[in-house]
Amino acid sequence: NEHPQTIALIMAYLEPDQAAIVLGALPPESQVEVTKRIATMDRTSPDSIREVERVLERKLSSMVTQDFTSAGGIKAIVEVLNRVDRTTEKAIVETLEVDSPELAEEIKKLMFVFEDIVQIDDRSLQLVLRQVETKDLSLALKATPQEVAEKVYKNMSTRAADMLREEIEFMGPVKIRDVEEAQQKVVAVIRVLEDKGEIVISRGKGDEMIV
Repeated sequence: NEHPQTIALIMAYLEPDQAAIVLGALPPESQVEVTKRIATMDRTSPDSIREVERVLERKLSSMVTQDFTSAGGIKAIVEVLNRVDRTTEKAIVETLEVDSPELAEEIKKLMFVFEDIVQIDDRSLQLVLRQVETKDLSLALKATPQEVAEKVYKNMSTRAADMLREEIEFMGPVKIRDVEEAQQKVVAVIRVLEDKGEIVISRGKGDEMIV
């Protein structure tokens, strides 16, 4: 029954797993409103935060600290959204795309990062790799953690993996921006396949897999 700003402030101090449970239990209209407020909380004026603090002080004085400006933000809400079920996440993001398109785009860019490929099952990753251009994949793997690269090589034929390694080795220096753009292209393919239901990405502890 609290104001969305109050809910957002409390959730900003919870662990992502706890916040995801709270977010999933809220009514749909509240989910979007609270998501927006957490994501923009790092840009909220100190006066507004202090007003919320005064409201909370009577009930939760032991949990309130002086440093409110460090709570919330895009990364905070992404941590939460990555842990809610896909239906809740999709409903929130789709509403944000209409209501706050720029915020929705910021959130989507961070929701699944390239390094999260290690969490994808082999069959799904093979589907992804079939739709990624070799030049984008080689650029995306440049200077990536070894476990990520090995996950990709594992799901390619030996010949294709050797060719990819060779291409990366002889690529030479590249701009970080170009690497990030290539990684975003791969992530975009992953999100499209997930939206189509062709692959499933595990999200937190609450997902139930149909075997």
